Amino acid sequence: MKPNLVFILVDDMGYGDIGAFGNPLVQTPALDALAQSGLMLRQHYSASCVCAPARAALLTARYPHRTGAIDTLEGRGLDRLALRETTLADVLGGAGYATGLFGKWHLGALDPAYHPNARGFGEFAGFRGGWQDYFEWNLDVNGQKHASDGRYITDVFTEEAVGFIERHQKEPFFLHVTYNAPHTPLQVPDEEAAPFRESGELHEAVCRLYGMNRRMDKGVARILETLQRLGLEDNTLVVFTSDNGPQFGSEFGPQSLVRANGNFRGLKGNVFEGGIRVPAIVRWPAGLQGGRSVDELIHFTDWMPTLLDAAGIGRSSELPLDGHSILPLLRGEGGAVNTQRFWQWNRYTPLVESNAAMRDGDWKLVRPPIREAHQVSPEDLEMDSALKYQPETISDIVRDPEPPRTVPPANAPFLFNLRDDPFEQNDLCAAQPERVSRMLGQLENWFESVEAERRGIV
Repeated sequence: MKPNLVFILVDDMGYGDIGAFGNPLVQTPALDALAQSGLMLRQHYSASCVCAPARAALLTARYPHRTGAIDTLEGRGLDRLALRETTLADVLGGAGYATGLFGKWHLGALDPAYHPNARGFGEFAGFRGGWQDYFEWNLDVNGQKHASDGRYITDVFTEEAVGFIERHQKEPFFLHVTYNAPHTPLQVPDEEAAPFRESGELHEAVCRLYGMNRRMDKGVARILETLQRLGLEDNTLVVFTSDNGPQFGSEFGPQSLVRANGNFRGLKGNVFEGGIRVPAIVRWPAGLQGGRSVDELIHFTDWMPTLLDAAGIGRSSELPLDGHSILPLLRGEGGAVNTQRFWQWNRYTPLVESNAAMRDGDWKLVRPPIREAHQVSPEDLEMDSALKYQPETISDIVRDPEPPRTVPPANAPFLFNLRDDPFEQNDLCAAQPERVSRMLGQLENWFESVEAERRGIV
């Protein structure tokens, strides 16, 4: 019997947002129990430090640049998943799975060709851009617009997910729940944030954020309880993870560091560990022995091949994949793991000299961000907000040339040995010049390859 597949992807959640990963201040009992009964992935990496590129890689098993989804600005179409791409939902739907997506899409907001229903998902209820107001939301339900009815958006997605399971309990299904919590705006029913205010030690923004996760954790509990109630728990493979690291920047004020992130350096938007290394939990009682940790390097591009392997389905895309099945690894059978991985992200046209990284075994090379490559024009920021609050005013992407910019020379790279220095504190460039030179060359070769494919050169 083919397993059901439930993939829960949350937004901007780091290691310090789940109790099981070491933070006693948070309240995530459902996720803690899931981690205890399943597998905790300790070296699990997103494909990007921001959401749209990460989601593209997750659904295609290909590096984001290859897919065309290079940035979060849906108003410019930079989040669009190229129409030549085959998604995980395409393959599973073609193999007889019911497919549903409930939550955030962010792989094409303004053209029906990029709608989730056109990319393999038989059912969709959510929003197609990068964020939404949690109370005054505007949602798309299978192509029909629905204005807010006053419910908290996290609860809406939970209800949709539960309904999907109930409708499809007699057939194999792929349920993709993409909560936007704890992405900004930091909005939550007051009773969820209240417990975190009691000590008086946490910044108000952190209290709200932890409250958002607390409410989302209750949604996860409802989904898991539904599987159990319907007798589907044993043969359902559940994955829980985040699209990138946490956002806890200057808007949180000087107390923001109270929000832990496993001591990792960096945050959402950069390629230090804090921006790309994300918690992950896997449970499949009928297929995997639980109660274990997995320490090998796992990457977002590995999920599509892994889930298809679990379902006994072969790949159908002729495009080259960057991921491979880690099912033998999850089963405790060993097997090869790709220990050479790459990351890069900036605004507008990608630049390899800004915010790029390569990992080769224990070694990690980082080219730090160049500030000027990460600036967004006021006009694009204004459009980004209008797409959420006045979506009826915008019908097409901006097709004007991207804003002009002058980018200064690159900053000096960093080199870390993550086995000895997982928190990236000790730069070894001066001691390892040959390794730095070699890895810089490999990073540039990778970048040229994926960028050539994005531009349609090959």
